[in-house]
Amino acid sequence: MHRALLLLPLGIGCLSFGVVAQEAASVEEIIQQQQEQINALQEQIEATAEFLEIGGSSVTQLNRNQLQERSIGSQTSIGGYGEIHYNNLDAKDPTKDTDKIDFHRFVLFFAHEFNDRVSFFSELEVEHSLAGEGKPGEVEIEQAFVQVNLSNEIAIQGGLFVLPVGIINETHEPTTFYGVERNAIESAIVPATWWEGGAQFVGNSASGLSWNAGFHSGLEMYTTGSNAFRVRKGRQKVANAVAKDFAFTGRLRYTGMQGLDVAATWQYQSDPSNKSGDGLDDGILIEAHAIYTSGPFQLRALYAGWEFSGSVVEAANADSQSGFYIEPSWRINERWGVFARIEDVDGAISSDKFEEFRTGLSYYAHPNAVFKFDIANRNYDVVSKAKVSDFNGFNIGMAYQF
Repeated sequence: MHRALLLLPLGIGCLSFGVVAQEAASVEEIIQQQQEQINALQEQIEATAEFLEIGGSSVTQLNRNQLQERSIGSQTSIGGYGEIHYNNLDAKDPTKDTDKIDFHRFVLFFAHEFNDRVSFFSELEVEHSLAGEGKPGEVEIEQAFVQVNLSNEIAIQGGLFVLPVGIINETHEPTTFYGVERNAIESAIVPATWWEGGAQFVGNSASGLSWNAGFHSGLEMYTTGSNAFRVRKGRQKVANAVAKDFAFTGRLRYTGMQGLDVAATWQYQSDPSNKSGDGLDDGILIEAHAIYTSGPFQLRALYAGWEFSGSVVEAANADSQSGFYIEPSWRINERWGVFARIEDVDGAISSDKFEEFRTGLSYYAHPNAVFKFDIANRNYDVVSKAKVSDFNGFNIGMAYQF
């Protein structure tokens, strides 16, 4: 409000000048002119207050595709997020202990509004801090699409976009979920972060029902080797991606009831390997989730499952892959929150077949800056060939967004 207060002396001076200049006018005219000047001054104060309020708001409460309060120009906006993790895990097999620190993600958003109908949104990410030949990280474009509003209810997006499946694939800023690491289901089964190239229609209604329907590039899954039929390894990331066979994704979402967010996604892969005659013919993904919030309490639940067809994938017993998790949480106050999460994953390979329990707390120094701590216990279904080992441990993290 300091800017608004600076305007007050100017406004008072204007009022005094108005009185002097109108000495010959009637009392009614003077009062009318003064009232007009007061109204104008009040509008300036309210505009200033609104500006200050927006500047301190949380980006999680806004549409990421707008980011208007982050403007670096009248039509261009910038934002971003990042997270650093420390993992200390003790495995039953001591050779598989983990003790490391990693700046996992550094992300920048750039958006531009060409006019009221046409806008652009992008997301550029650096993973694991250092990228290049022989380095652990990657530089990735996770989103880069143009949106055209066909009406107030329907728009079309074209380019590279994250698929509307799961919870964190579209909303993966680390301040929006509990736990240092993302849940395992939306890694092994829903391979988030998962983006493809193509086009999709998006629609919404005043009743709280929204939908997506997209036609886009598909997976290129391995059918041999240590990662055979693992969905996550099939992501092509739209980098000279093979496009012999495309995929379709459709989603329905309902947010019309206070505190409730439910959605279901159906996806069809016409050939998940993009190779004919290799024993992996097609695949269907079904995902459903619900988020219920009542005051400080929140409950998240998600299920996702694949059904693949083909002689080779069926012989490998990898034709059905699924998982679920349940996560209750409690926001103690504006600074502290606690959670617990149970997961069950049944993926294609031994490292994606396990049960896990994780619990922890988050400290919110600011709505957009959070410190996290959790403890985890994971038990694998099959421990063989020294590939995986059950573990217990803890994780510490810091995350931000702007």
